[in-house]
Amino acid sequence: MERRRAHNRRTARENVADLCDPDSFIEYGPLVTAGRMRSDTQEVLEERIVRTSADGMVIGVGQVNGDLFGPEAARCAVVAYDYTVLAGTQGTKSHQKTDRMLRVAQHSKLPVVLFSEGGGGRTGGGSGPPIGSSGVTSLGGLSTRTWRELGKLSGLVPIVGVNSGYCFAGNVVLLGACDVIIATQDSSMGIGGPAMIEGGGLGAYSPDEVGPVSIQEPTGVIDLLAEDEADAVALAKTYLSYFQGPLASWTAHDPRPPPHILPETRRAVYDIRKVIETLADVGSVLELRPRWATSMITALIRIEGRTVGVIANNCNSTSGGAIESVGADKASRFMQLCDAFDIPLLSLIDTPGNMVGPEAEKTALIRHCARMYVAGANITTPVFNIVLRKAYGLGAIAMAAGSFDETFFSVAWPTGEFAGMGLEGQIKLGRRGELQAIEDIPARRALYDKWVAEAYNWARAVNAGTVFEVDDVIDPADSRRWLAMGLRANPQPSRTGKKRAWIDTW
Repeated sequence: MERRRAHNRRTARENVADLCDPDSFIEYGPLVTAGRMRSDTQEVLEERIVRTSADGMVIGVGQVNGDLFGPEAARCAVVAYDYTVLAGTQGTKSHQKTDRMLRVAQHSKLPVVLFSEGGGGRTGGGSGPPIGSSGVTSLGGLSTRTWRELGKLSGLVPIVGVNSGYCFAGNVVLLGACDVIIATQDSSMGIGGPAMIEGGGLGAYSPDEVGPVSIQEPTGVIDLLAEDEADAVALAKTYLSYFQGPLASWTAHDPRPPPHILPETRRAVYDIRKVIETLADVGSVLELRPRWATSMITALIRIEGRTVGVIANNCNSTSGGAIESVGADKASRFMQLCDAFDIPLLSLIDTPGNMVGPEAEKTALIRHCARMYVAGANITTPVFNIVLRKAYGLGAIAMAAGSFDETFFSVAWPTGEFAGMGLEGQIKLGRRGELQAIEDIPARRALYDKWVAEAYNWARAVNAGTVFEVDDVIDPADSRRWLAMGLRANPQPSRTGKKRAWIDTW
């Protein structure tokens, strides 16, 4: 406890108490110790109680956000490794306790919050020497069911992983199986810890060097980065709230977007996050993985109190909003998450298409981009499309769950543009012979510019409306009205089991 306080760290039970509503948490198995033997003397037992309290695992059932959603929607199971006990490592009894709580969660359909700080599997099978060895029960622990039990919850209930400090090996694999990973700035996470790395002949590293936030956030492992444990718990409560039901009270922004939220110059970039904030209820935007795959934005928002998932192209990125491998992965996984829990999807489209070129192909682009079409074709949650600017070719189709005709509605702002590919390229390719036949370079350029201007005029949203490419071309101020209509027309279904077999971890 003194060491925790010296580093401004909380205990496992302090985090649980902060997460759960006051007096709502009931702990299971607080008297458990590691590897107790009937032959233990009183002295050994007392030492075991001190050193292996609850076998380093706090489990139980409580309520989260009950003041907002009521006691039934607030139900929650908690699994928290206790780093003050043998560095939060996994022992025989802690696995048994974890499995017990995960089965309770499965049976009663309770969301799970996992606090994952710990060093992975414990040597010795119990609490470690000199006390706790309960005999050889397994050579490799290969019959352990904990990871399977958590995996079975995927798609059934929300699973929230929270980490602060060190998290390695078995602990981190559980964390990686969660729907969302919330990590504090001082987190260091890795499939293998320093001892395993050095034991494998791969060098000597300190725990802070293995997998710090500087590695794990830009690569997409971390969904939400927290300042400290208090902030992490607050983010966990916020994330859970999107899965607990609609809010009774909410505030809308001025329905008229700020002037020039989309610049007058069609090639100029803009901040897509400001568009999302304008459409959403005030203070309701929670962006996931903001520093990874920046060409694609994924966020949870509320519209008139109800949860909506957002995927949006980000023109203010190195790809200009084109769909690249990591962006496709990010969007595809988020589609699965929303679909599993019947959260409607809002797609904000401004894409020049799928990324192209030799460098892009080195990222296995073909396989990755195809994920969006497969994921989109197999979701049944309603999809709402709003075309902000470019809706070009296969990229726009990917953003529309595979077809504009398969969405609940597809509308465009007047700034929308519709084409099979970039219009300049379309003219260069489609009319190459005619252009090359003109020997006078200025005359060739003038004709090219004329055809490009004509192409842009034809690509305008209003023309897309006349051929029923979209359901309407709307005043941006009417966007929330369309979204509210879509939500009223698609009430939240009631489910008793899984809709999807699982949610991809990536």
